[in-house]
Amino acid sequence: MNRLLERHCILVGMPGVGKTTIGRRLAYRLGVSFTDLDAQIEAASGCSIRDYFGLHGEAAFRDVEAEMLGRALAASPCVLSTGGGAVLRPGNCEMMRERGTVIYLLASPNHLAHRLKSDTKRPLLQGGDLQQKLKELHALRDPLYRAAAHYVIDTQRGSTYTVVHRIVMQLNMMSA
Repeated sequence: MNRLLERHCILVGMPGVGKTTIGRRLAYRLGVSFTDLDAQIEAASGCSIRDYFGLHGEAAFRDVEAEMLGRALAASPCVLSTGGGAVLRPGNCEMMRERGTVIYLLASPNHLAHRLKSDTKRPLLQGGDLQQKLKELHALRDPLYRAAAHYVIDTQRGSTYTVVHRIVMQLNMMSA
């Protein structure tokens, strides 16, 4: 196992911030496996997250998300990308902090609105004013991300490579 990853490296943050893209590259750089929690949920449920929300509602989705998070964190340490709302349940935050190093990938709602203007997959962002929805989600979730996180990394400055490098530097400092 990579000495930098004796615990899970868990990425949290707003929808569209780059948790999956950064997570894949980080896992590759560290030479460990990558788990995308949303992809695991879709595989287990046999449908997209958008369809799951439509069929069962957000509360049922959050139940499945908590169960799948527990399973992922019980496995060997890896880089784990969570869904944007994984921090909404206090039990999830506690579990993530206990079993891993939580990295909050930060971007402003305005920046995310630009990235997500053509998105049709994220159920909480469909219909209405995207920028306003992102501002409301950010106002609700930012304090939760910060409370769960061991480190906050700004994703707006620099490339994906730069963000991955910053995370690796944080992990290096932590393991020194």
